[in-house]
Amino acid sequence: MTGVVVKSMGKWYAVRDGDGVMWQCRIRGKMRMKGLRHTNPIAVGDHVIIEPEEGDEGQAVILEIEERKNYIVRRSVNLSKETHIVASNIDVAFLLVTIARPRTSLGFIDRFLVVADAYDIPTVIVFNKIDEYSEEERQVAGIYREIYEGIGYTCLDVSALHGQGVDEVADKMKGKQCMVGGHSGAGKSTLINAINPELNIRTSEVSDYHEKGKHTTTFAEMHELGNGGYIIDTPGIKGFGIVTIPRDQLHHHFPEMFDLLPECKFHNCLHLAEPGCAVKAAVESGAVAESRYNSYLSMYEEDEGPYRTVNY
Repeated sequence: MTGVVVKSMGKWYAVRDGDGVMWQCRIRGKMRMKGLRHTNPIAVGDHVIIEPEEGDEGQAVILEIEERKNYIVRRSVNLSKETHIVASNIDVAFLLVTIARPRTSLGFIDRFLVVADAYDIPTVIVFNKIDEYSEEERQVAGIYREIYEGIGYTCLDVSALHGQGVDEVADKMKGKQCMVGGHSGAGKSTLINAINPELNIRTSEVSDYHEKGKHTTTFAEMHELGNGGYIIDTPGIKGFGIVTIPRDQLHHHFPEMFDLLPECKFHNCLHLAEPGCAVKAAVESGAVAESRYNSYLSMYEEDEGPYRTVNY
């Protein structure tokens, strides 16, 4: 039978089958993934084939992992040349942005979007805590929205604490397997609980909505939202910002720059010091946001080798 991995607990995995029955599963033998060097062969979100174990009610063995449509990784803490799969089969990521308390920088947003694009994960940008905005902060939020809506990203305004805009976010999560990212204190847990109060996801003593809370997840876990959607909660969420991207392909993950590549004088233009660069001309004219170009330069220059680690 087939099922979806909904929780990772070291050597054991909770798997929900097609009838909604939960199974405690283990791997029989050593499972290897072709061409991949991961410290964990199975991740939350994986679709797997399982076989019930005789004599052990509710327990099963994972026989096979079905092909993933995408997955995200972080660098292994102890093994620098290997990676740890954070989650797989993500339909959409939601990036929580706060203009203040804490401030989300444009560079942080750009790194998140680059990583999501590299993993083929669509992203929705959610501006949280709009109830707290000063007039100046509303103007800043407007600038942010103009930049990202201008390149095709959906932007939503939310007050997770007061429920404003939550239904619109929930509607976009309906029937989808989702992840939520953002700074600690941006209100991730508050938003998830507002969508489904029954989850009552714990934080430490101070709510993460008020900046100082830290999520207390021990293992990666998928939560049902009650609207046909699911959200993957993971202690490695900060690791979502780590991915290896070839230096000469980094600009492919800035859609407004990639679209201009055919207009550059050289087909392999990196938009640095090349003559006839359409991207640099667009930055000068304001057609491409200067902040986006600066983010590109910052990420490009982070490492000297042909590959780099992009860490948001």
